[in-house]
Amino acid sequence: MNIDKLVLAIAGTLILVSIALAMTVSTAWLWLTAVVGTMMLQSAFTGFCPMALILKSLGVEPGSAFK
Repeated sequence: MNIDKLVLAIAGTLILVSIALAMTVSTAWLWLTAVVGTMMLQSAFTGFCPMALILKSLGVEPGSAFK
C-alpha cells in the first residue's frame, strides 16, 4: 500500500471510530471527526499532510499525491 491509500484508509477509519464513540460514549468524540475533516480539506488546498509526512518517515512507498 502506498502513502495515498494509507492516508485515506487512516482518515476513514478515524472518522468511523469517532462516530461510533460519539454514539456510544460521548458526543465530544465528534471533535475528532471535525479535526480529520479539517485536515483533509486543508491538505487538498495546500498539499501539506502531517500523516503523509509520518508515513514517509516510516519508509512507506510514496504515491502520486504525496511525494
